[in-house]
Amino acid sequence: MALDHLDDYFPDWKEREALAEAMIPMIGQLYRKNIVTYLFGRALYNKSVTDIMSTHRFVRQTAQNELSEFETYPMLKAVAELDCGPAHFDLGQLTVKHMNLCEYGEDPPTVEDYAREQCAHVLGRHVKPLAKPQDVVLYGFGRIGRLLARLLIEKTGSGDQLRLRAVVLRPAAQNDLEKRALLLRHDSVHGDFSGTIRIDRENNCLIVNGNVVRFIYATNPAEVDYEQHGIENVLVIDTTGVWRNETGLGQHLEAKGVDRVIVTAPSKGEVPNIVSGINSHTLSTDQKIISAGSCTTNAIVPILKVMDNKYRIEYGHMETVHAYTPDQNLTDNYHKKDRRGRGAPLNLVITETGASKAVASFLPHLKGRLTGNAIRVPLPNVSLAILNLTIQSETTKDEVTRYLRDVSLFSTLQRQIDYTQESEVVSSDFIGNRHACIVDGQATIVADDGKHVQIYAWYDN
Repeated sequence: MALDHLDDYFPDWKEREALAEAMIPMIGQLYRKNIVTYLFGRALYNKSVTDIMSTHRFVRQTAQNELSEFETYPMLKAVAELDCGPAHFDLGQLTVKHMNLCEYGEDPPTVEDYAREQCAHVLGRHVKPLAKPQDVVLYGFGRIGRLLARLLIEKTGSGDQLRLRAVVLRPAAQNDLEKRALLLRHDSVHGDFSGTIRIDRENNCLIVNGNVVRFIYATNPAEVDYEQHGIENVLVIDTTGVWRNETGLGQHLEAKGVDRVIVTAPSKGEVPNIVSGINSHTLSTDQKIISAGSCTTNAIVPILKVMDNKYRIEYGHMETVHAYTPDQNLTDNYHKKDRRGRGAPLNLVITETGASKAVASFLPHLKGRLTGNAIRVPLPNVSLAILNLTIQSETTKDEVTRYLRDVSLFSTLQRQIDYTQESEVVSSDFIGNRHACIVDGQATIVADDGKHVQIYAWYDN
């Protein structure tokens, strides 16, 4: 919203800045009670004042509303004063709904009454999310393992849910612990770790933001005895990609103390691929091994799902312009796959992707109707999926972009699908974005017949 005078902008900023500062302790207080605060799907916990203000600004621009700290602060304060149990709540959606009631309703409730009404189902419900904290072990500590460690530490909260307890590695050099600590602390793409890391050589562990993370060395998954380290009912996250089928991943279940396994790579055989928000509801307690799928599968499936829901996809092609990965060579050398042996920083490398075939696991009627390929490019991070779709229902660019924008803001997939309408964005702008994909509204193309749509979606792979 434009202000009447140029001199009004700075005082307005300072007022909103003060409100954002006052929001931080309330958001932290709620987080320690396992109440997680979002603003249209964007997390507000562990954020700075300017982060919170930038998120408000993003929502105003994308949702085209007048939501500001002046409106969200009273709602947050009202929720913080209630005796709520564990929950996720979207401060943005809650506030906008109340704003609409105030504007169009005959007898709108106060902020306090509305907050109490909307939170009624969790008032006084002080049941912990889990009966006891879930012990997590990372098997492997490469790029994915270290980034997962950062996320798990960040999301520890009150310690009632997921707790990173150990990392398992192959036997290594004497100074391995120091090197692992430095690699966790510094990241050439994502920057330095936000927190403290202490090295405890005597107990062979790192103390990360107060979390004791043991480093265990083993030559295979089955030989580890987690129970001797006081780690039980373990959720193992295998980040190595070495094993992808039930036989290989089943070795983890032979180790003492392991309850279930997640692999951070596309599975083979009978191991189910799970994409959060798409088929995660199908998980059952008796499934001991699952795959979290690939970065590309997680990026394209939510978009294909919502496009198919509205327009019915007949067929299509997916091309991913993908950052190079560790399995490629720095300089030309042997690789068992075609072209991947050529130097990654020097070439565009055409290669295959299994993501288009994996789509059939989630949208069976599209089996055989989607093709896919990948081009590896000389960038260390952020990839781009280009979806060329033929649909049954005619549409326009404005309709498609408005639909995908609304999905990113208001649907149950708001934490999977992000949206940008900016005309100057490039790949580096999406480093660290935690959504599975970010739809580039400006780049969307719809043919004159209204049945051929091209969608560009960025993702931090």
